[in-house]
Amino acid sequence: MTDLLALAAELVDIPSASFDEAAIVAHLEAGLRAVPGLTVDRVGDNLVARTGLGRSHRLILAGHTDTVPEAAGSDGTRARIDGDTVWGLGSADMKGGLAVMLELARSVPEPAVDVTFVFYAREEVAREHSGLSELFAEAPELLEGDVAILGEPTGGAIEAGCQGTMRFEVRLGGIRAHTARPWMGRNAIHRLGDILVALEAYGHREPEVDGCRYREALQAVSVDGGISGNVVPDEVVLQVNHRYAPDRSGTEAEAHVRAVLAPFLDDGDSVELVDHGPAAAPGLGHPLMAGLVEQSGLEVRAKLGWTDVAFFSEHGVPAVNLGPGDPTVAHMADEHLDRSSLEAVHAALRALLERGV
Repeated sequence: MTDLLALAAELVDIPSASFDEAAIVAHLEAGLRAVPGLTVDRVGDNLVARTGLGRSHRLILAGHTDTVPEAAGSDGTRARIDGDTVWGLGSADMKGGLAVMLELARSVPEPAVDVTFVFYAREEVAREHSGLSELFAEAPELLEGDVAILGEPTGGAIEAGCQGTMRFEVRLGGIRAHTARPWMGRNAIHRLGDILVALEAYGHREPEVDGCRYREALQAVSVDGGISGNVVPDEVVLQVNHRYAPDRSGTEAEAHVRAVLAPFLDDGDSVELVDHGPAAAPGLGHPLMAGLVEQSGLEVRAKLGWTDVAFFSEHGVPAVNLGPGDPTVAHMADEHLDRSSLEAVHAALRALLERGV
């Protein structure tokens, strides 16, 4: 078998910050086109390689090719192997996952399920730039499948579905006045006090969905206001982020946040939803997912953050996250990946491909 740690290091050595993925895409494309029996399509900087064996189920394995930018003055894009650990930018997030996908594509020529390997661009930037979104818009037929597994770093655990995320802008008004005579005005910034107290005391839910326990949250994340050092401000803008579990729809989650904020709003105030990434259900009920859980013995837990599994869920494809690497070291200066994590994920996915349902 290919040395997966060396293969991950090979990919780390190819810089691929968001919007600069051409080199790694060319490298992956050359490797995939050399595999007999794979149909390879390129859409922009996105690659889709598919088997066409006529199996009764199709599994999608997907991962993003980009990394965050290299830190100034560092040489983090160069891989360094020390024993059973590879160090370097993107090693955990998620070139280890890409290495597993590439090796599976090359080494399992007759899988028991048809497989679609998706290598997509620009995950580490705003959703509007997502290569996965581009694929769904321009070539959705390439992403048809029964279930999807994304190789995001999970420490080798199965992180099912994901929580939704939404961001609101709350605008509170006031009356402008001189700070020497504040009683003649109304301080918009001071009006935030009650809202911030309510957010601090927010009683979050911890619903269980398909055996996975999620933990919701409601947080103030930004404040913008003030005119001058001697002027009572007549407007303040508060940004609030809500993470919600997949037992609620986006409409229900938005209504909940508006209900929390409503007691603190006056005529002329506003609450605007400015960004929304929908939640995704765990998706563990499909026989392929159930078989993966039962046969692999891997830990199963809820995904508390938002990931691209939501794109698949929106299109009716149940999806989970499963990848090598510790997610807590992603994007850090000492990002690294251990051989044991790589090999464990590779073994679980190879067994799934070879066994099927």
